[in-house]
Amino acid sequence: MPLPEQDDHKTLRFVCEPGGISIEAAADVAAGDNGKPRLPRFSMVAYTGGAMRIAGWRYPVIVDLAGLAIPSQLRPIRFGHDATAGVGHTDTIAVAEGKLVAAGVISRDTSAAKEIVVSARNGFPWQASLGATVEQFEFVREDQTVFVNGREFKGPVNVVRRATLGEISFVDLAADGNTSASVAASAKESTAMKDREDKEVQQEQAKVEAAGQTDGAGTDAAPPATRPDETATDAVAGIRAAALAETQRVAAIRKKCAGRHADIEARAIADGWDAGQTELEVLRAERPKVPPAHVRDNTVDADVLAAAVCLTGGLKPIESSFDEKLLDAAGRRFRNGIGLQELILEAAWANGYQGRSFRSDMEGALQAAFSTFRLPGILSNVANKFLLAGFESVEDTWRRIAATRSVRDFKTVTSYRLTGAFEYEEVGPTGELKHGQVDEETFTNQAKTYGRMFSITRTDLINDDLGALTALPRRIGRGGALKLNKVFWTAFLANAAFFTGARGNYKAGVDTALTVDGLTAAELLFLEQKDTDNNPLALVAKVLLVPPALLVRGTQLMNSTELRDTTASTKYATSNPHAGKFSPVHSAYLSNASIDGYSAKAWYLLADPDDLPVIEVAFLNGVQTPTVERADADFNLLGIQFRGYYDFGVALQDWRAGVKMKGEA
Repeated sequence: MPLPEQDDHKTLRFVCEPGGISIEAAADVAAGDNGKPRLPRFSMVAYTGGAMRIAGWRYPVIVDLAGLAIPSQLRPIRFGHDATAGVGHTDTIAVAEGKLVAAGVISRDTSAAKEIVVSARNGFPWQASLGATVEQFEFVREDQTVFVNGREFKGPVNVVRRATLGEISFVDLAADGNTSASVAASAKESTAMKDREDKEVQQEQAKVEAAGQTDGAGTDAAPPATRPDETATDAVAGIRAAALAETQRVAAIRKKCAGRHADIEARAIADGWDAGQTELEVLRAERPKVPPAHVRDNTVDADVLAAAVCLTGGLKPIESSFDEKLLDAAGRRFRNGIGLQELILEAAWANGYQGRSFRSDMEGALQAAFSTFRLPGILSNVANKFLLAGFESVEDTWRRIAATRSVRDFKTVTSYRLTGAFEYEEVGPTGELKHGQVDEETFTNQAKTYGRMFSITRTDLINDDLGALTALPRRIGRGGALKLNKVFWTAFLANAAFFTGARGNYKAGVDTALTVDGLTAAELLFLEQKDTDNNPLALVAKVLLVPPALLVRGTQLMNSTELRDTTASTKYATSNPHAGKFSPVHSAYLSNASIDGYSAKAWYLLADPDDLPVIEVAFLNGVQTPTVERADADFNLLGIQFRGYYDFGVALQDWRAGVKMKGEA
């Protein structure tokens, strides 16, 4: 069944399952107390409390009858949820034994009402469907169970916890094939059928009586000595009882079939079915097929709208930003995606806006949408998620080689590392301990702010361009990551005075190429580093940092256990002493010609930054990703304005934490 149009943006149609419906035809009912013909009455089971498969919902739906609000006993009855096809109204609605039941009168003078009555008289099995407003629902996961309407259900299912009944409709098919519906005959038809059945019984009884009287006449003419005994009398009584039972069975079968199932009636009479077996077969024959039920959901809040925008914008991986319940609600409510104008209208409607078109009142819709934190919060939330996605799309090798710290402001911060003679000396006979000389080394860093502005313009709004809200923040996030990398690697490669031969952490020459021998020389250089007291540093290198041109060679050296030399000398090494010793990482910035100090051949061995950092990144208040905020637009700007900013600083730290190999003469 196709989806009906919504009466307004907050109303949905919720098709429930079929129930038994009976209609008393007006033409066959006596007049009422006022002398006018009594209106046809109906009764129905509108919902039996079970799980339903409904189009637009990913998983089955159960309506919790305990949370179904019934505003009034007088609710409209329609045909197919069509407001223009009225049928009548209810006068009784109740929840009984886990079912929603209703009764009322067919009070509308419409073609739909007449069709309902005439079709019911002809035996058509109408079903029931209720229209309700969903206000709250709960998603039950696959490994969970839930107890609703007196029954236990296994997930995954959606349980509508709160809803308000709007109307009930006659439909030819409903959403649950596990229940059945029947249409009662009219009063006149019921009386005629009963009279016919009674007449048939009387006729059968008369035949039996006649047979009994004939048998009796024959025996009375005989001499007293030949009168029938008790056995003959019992045989006649048995014949009479069997005939009566058969007549009653046939009458019961015909009553159950009600003239609508001639094939079932014939088979039941021929095969000796009883009334119960016949009724079961009739119920099976009248069981409806599950239809494509129509549903609309208005459980839309700020989180659902944000999830809908991220789904439409293609945010990945979206499961890390929203739970399954939100994604299910967003996908169901906005099956074809959400546009920028629709987002603004949804926020405006939530704030009481009554307009229906964005283009006809763009200023009013924007004003209503921004009248509370709703839309600004959604925009900032969505923009930050796409900004983060763009930020994480850029290489982050800097995290592997740098220490991070949090700073409280933009002032230059100084780190101190104590040095001096801390080695213990032997204590003499007097027990006197000597004072050690304490010195210190200092390292500085300073956070700075980097940022950009971007806007959703009036043109974007009119063009309904959601990409302005998704693609732009993604680029801003990427821009933040690019800026961090540019600042970081500019500081790292400005190392001519940091890695030097005098410090013993730099070496040049053809033997510094990335080979087994070159790695051996670099490791030796690292292990020979000394602290300020000229003692061994006592650290081992952990990271092999290479430019892209050396990535394959570096990976081979770390992963291969055997390295062969295929030169003319035919000499080769049968083992690799450095296999698995260091973690190979690379950065495209090392060989980028736009940065001073670049090289496609130089490579580095570095300590674990948690042990001794060669470089450090400071973040204001520890925030390691850019931030997006909505800003008030300038008076001369028609649109919505945002700003993205990033607070960080980069500085080289301890030169003993790494060695540099030039990779060439």
